[in-house]
Amino acid sequence: MADRTVHIVDTGVANIASLQAAFRRLDAETQLTTDPDALAEAAYAVLPGVGAFGAGMGTLRDADLVGPLRTRLDDLRPVLAICLGMQLLAPSSEETPDVEGLETVEVAVERFPDDVRVPQFGWNEVRADSDGGLLETGYAYFANSYCLPDAPDGWTCARSEYGGDFISAMEHGPVLACQFHPELSGRWGSNLLRRWLERGDDQC
Repeated sequence: MADRTVHIVDTGVANIASLQAAFRRLDAETQLTTDPDALAEAAYAVLPGVGAFGAGMGTLRDADLVGPLRTRLDDLRPVLAICLGMQLLAPSSEETPDVEGLETVEVAVERFPDDVRVPQFGWNEVRADSDGGLLETGYAYFANSYCLPDAPDGWTCARSEYGGDFISAMEHGPVLACQFHPELSGRWGSNLLRRWLERGDDQC
C-alpha cells in the first residue's frame, strides 16, 4: 500500500483530535507539523482552520509554510483544506481585506448576508455539481461565518444554501477543499476522506 501518512498543519486552534481520529479509522497515520520541509515532502497534507482569516495567514507566514503550500497546490499534490483552510486558498476575505491569502483560486471570501444568523452552526445539505468525483451529495456539519460565493474556474464544486447559494466544497485532482468539517460529518464525511486518500494513492 502507498504511504498514507497524513501531515496536518498544526495551527494551534483547530480541532485536531477529531481529525486525527477520523484518519485513524481509515488506517491512515497522522503527524502534526509546522516544518516547511516536512510539509513539502509529505504524501498527504491537511490545512485545517478555526478562527480568523488574518490570523490564519499570519500563522502560516510565521512558520514559513506559505511557499510549500502554494507549491503543493500549484503542482496538484494531495491537499485537504478544511473550513478556514478552504477560505485561505482565496486571494482575500472580507473578514480582513488587507491580508493576502494563498491565491490558489481567484474568488474572494465574503461574509454571509445579514438576514441569516451568523455563524452558521449545524448540518446542511451539500449538493455535488457532478457525479464521479470526490464530492457526492449528502449532509455535512458546518461552523462558518464566511464563504466562497462563486465557483472558481477549473474546479468541480458542491454547493449549499444559507442566505443564498455558496460553494461548500471544491476539488481539482487530489486537492480537496471543504467549507464543512468532514471529520464531524458521520459516515458521509468519512467516505469523502477515504476517497481523497484513494485518489492520492497513485501519487504516493
